[in-house]
Amino acid sequence: MADTTIDIAGLRREYTQAALDETTLAPNPFDQFQLWFEQACKGGLLEPNAMIVSTVDAEGRPDSRTVLMKKLDAKGLLFFTNFESNKAEQIAANHNVSLLFPWYGLERQVIINGTAEKASMAEALAYFATRPLGSRLGAWASPQSKVITSRSLLEGKLDEMKRKFANGEVPLPSFWGGFRVTPRTFEFWQGRSSRLHDRFRYHRVASTDAWIPERLAP
Repeated sequence: MADTTIDIAGLRREYTQAALDETTLAPNPFDQFQLWFEQACKGGLLEPNAMIVSTVDAEGRPDSRTVLMKKLDAKGLLFFTNFESNKAEQIAANHNVSLLFPWYGLERQVIINGTAEKASMAEALAYFATRPLGSRLGAWASPQSKVITSRSLLEGKLDEMKRKFANGEVPLPSFWGGFRVTPRTFEFWQGRSSRLHDRFRYHRVASTDAWIPERLAP
């Protein structure tokens, strides 16, 4: 590979948009996340609900990909996928996952570590019904994470699904549904000048079910 003409080591910027301290931190990490998420949405960020989901395979090797959070409630965060995908199979073997929301435009990130379990069928049905027709057909057409020989195979399968469900009623596939991530820790990261970033990690105290925030060095 040829050397790039871009000075990669010199790519840097000062983070000066905001600060995060004990006086403004919400007592509950779900409330803090809700506040930041709403600010990310209002800030015009591209796909503010996009999160990097990291899992591990059978050999303990990490695997990451971007998915979209589709629901947030008091029990956790939901995303939806093909249950035969790599991530779903890895979650089935090891429920521990890490989520990362990279809100670069606000000089922020949120890291959530927790466990993932399948969401209820009712939740999957309710969400699937809201998807555009093309997305519902695509869920049937794609053998997610499997090796395919060409894109034309996918397009042919999509055409087949269009004919099969020509009446517009596309049922929920048996191999498709949701995962709810129950957080174990939240970390809120706010960029600051001189790389002295503000970092706060919440962990739950099992005996009281309360959340305790602690400041971390950047």
